[in-house]
Formats: sequence, C-alpha cells, structure tokens
Amino acid sequence: MAFIDRLKKAIEKKEKQIEKEEEKIEELKQKLIDNKITKADFNIKKRKIEEKIRAIKTRIRTLQGGMAREKRHLEELAEKKKKKKEEKEKKKQKKKKKE
Repeated sequence: MAFIDRLKKAIEKKEKQIEKEEEKIEELKQKLIDNKITKADFNIKKRKIEEKIRAIKTRIRTLQGGMAREKRHLEELAEKKKKKKEEKEKKKQKKKKKE
C-alpha cells in the first residue's frame, strides 16, 4: 500500500500545481483588464500556462494508471495466496483421510 500512497500524494501535488497555474491565468486576466499587458501578450502567456496544465493533467492520468495497475497486482497476489492456502488445506484433509 505504500506505493499506492506515494502515487496518491503525487497526484495531489499535481492537482495543487494545476490550481496555481489557473491562478496565474486569473492574474493575467486581471492585468489585461487593468491595461498593464496587451491582448497579444496575454494570449501568448496564457497559451504557455495552458500547455503546462495539459502536461500536468497527462502526468496525473499516468499516475492514476499506475495506481490501477498496482491495485490489480495486489489483488492478483492476494488471490494466489488464497489459492495456495486452499491447496494446503486440501492436502491436509487428504492426509487425514488416508490415516
């Protein structure tokens, strides 16, 4: 579970980064309204920030996929352990019947 927890923390970090980037866009909009920057300058900076946000969202999806894969792996291991236990019990029962 430690690996899954690390993935969850990484996803949370990325979500916070997205929030910060969205705040930057809001600040740019305010600067545009206050006539501190031009519309063209605003669009260029906004596009860069949006590209960054898309990259972060892609990373989040990758981390979520890793989390799903890890959960599936843990479930498979649990099933294998359960099967081994059942096989051992069956062998024990067979030995008792023979005796």
